[in-house]
Amino acid sequence: MPNRLANETSPYLLQHADNPVDWYAWGPEALDRAKREDKPILLSIGYAACHWCHVMAHESFENDETARLMNDTFVNIKVDREERPDIDGIYMQAVQAMTGQGGWPMTMFLLPDGSPFYGGTYFPPDDRHGLPSFRKILRSVSDAYADKREGVAQSAEQLRQIYESNLTETRSSGGLSREMLEGVYRSLEQRYDAKNGGFGTAPKFPDDGS
Repeated sequence: MPNRLANETSPYLLQHADNPVDWYAWGPEALDRAKREDKPILLSIGYAACHWCHVMAHESFENDETARLMNDTFVNIKVDREERPDIDGIYMQAVQAMTGQGGWPMTMFLLPDGSPFYGGTYFPPDDRHGLPSFRKILRSVSDAYADKREGVAQSAEQLRQIYESNLTETRSSGGLSREMLEGVYRSLEQRYDAKNGGFGTAPKFPDDGS
């Protein structure tokens, strides 16, 4: 049975209309539900010609077990970066700040108000090449949101401060110089916790299983 994306016009969103995932397009309906049910948001951003977007869709979004886990614990939003470059740009800053790189598919976890607190790009269906499985990520993020809310909120706040700092510097200078970009990178590099993820010393997630 088609999901809500069957009513969209984006070719990329329509590619996911038959997924067992209870997808929403970006909009107030999804955000209102997340706030009402106090659920984190799983935001997936890609585009129609993206190879790894199709790979992750086939491996995870078409998988009934994975979709059931997504539907039970998250409000799931799918965005076409070509249709909504504004949304893509905002969350690309977040994933680059957290991981040092960006790309698609972009997989972000948000508070109900849309603030990002964890994310990455492609996640495989099984532990592979040093990457945790997507289902492991889903369970760990869901557990952290339920049991370590203070740490989740702190991660979101740290990212918000980075955004505001970058916006202020850009407005005041009229442009981004190489020195400014280097300074931002060095600041993020010093604050990033390569072992446990995230920034600073707050409780981290997902757990590595140890």
